[in-house]
Amino acid sequence: MISKKMTDALNEQIALEGYASFLYLSMATWCGNEGLDGCEKFMQRQSEEERMHMLKIFEYMSEVDAIALTPAIAQVPHQFETPQEMFNMVYKHEQKVTKSIHDLLKIAKVENDYTTENFLQWYIAEQREEENLMRSILDKIKLIGKSPMALYYIDKEIDAVNTAEEKATEA
Repeated sequence: MISKKMTDALNEQIALEGYASFLYLSMATWCGNEGLDGCEKFMQRQSEEERMHMLKIFEYMSEVDAIALTPAIAQVPHQFETPQEMFNMVYKHEQKVTKSIHDLLKIAKVENDYTTENFLQWYIAEQREEENLMRSILDKIKLIGKSPMALYYIDKEIDAVNTAEEKATEA
């Protein structure tokens, strides 16, 4: 059994992961409407990954006899000016998630909750990967610049990320 403070904090994390899933799904829809098929596929996969992160917390809470709450999700943005603006938003959101995971880990350490501390280690590594991926994408977008063909090249670069991620998943 985990403390009420930890239960409440994990429920807040569930809401944050759920928001991310919906945000990325909204971004996928925007990308599809803009003809950015590679970006659309990437964001759909990111949305599913965030949903999995949320469900993983649900499962953990059940294992430690805590009650996981299904969160109400605030309306996510659905219009974006550019892919760069969109990926900047993703990067900032991932940084917010990282901070939240670190805050959870602090609670676990203070409460000597070794079980939750161990559980959170997976999220620590995952967030490092997420932030690195988003920084890498933003770096590529910056290199591509703002030429008339920029959207085409950005979409192709993101599609290449999709291919690399799919191969890594298969391995």
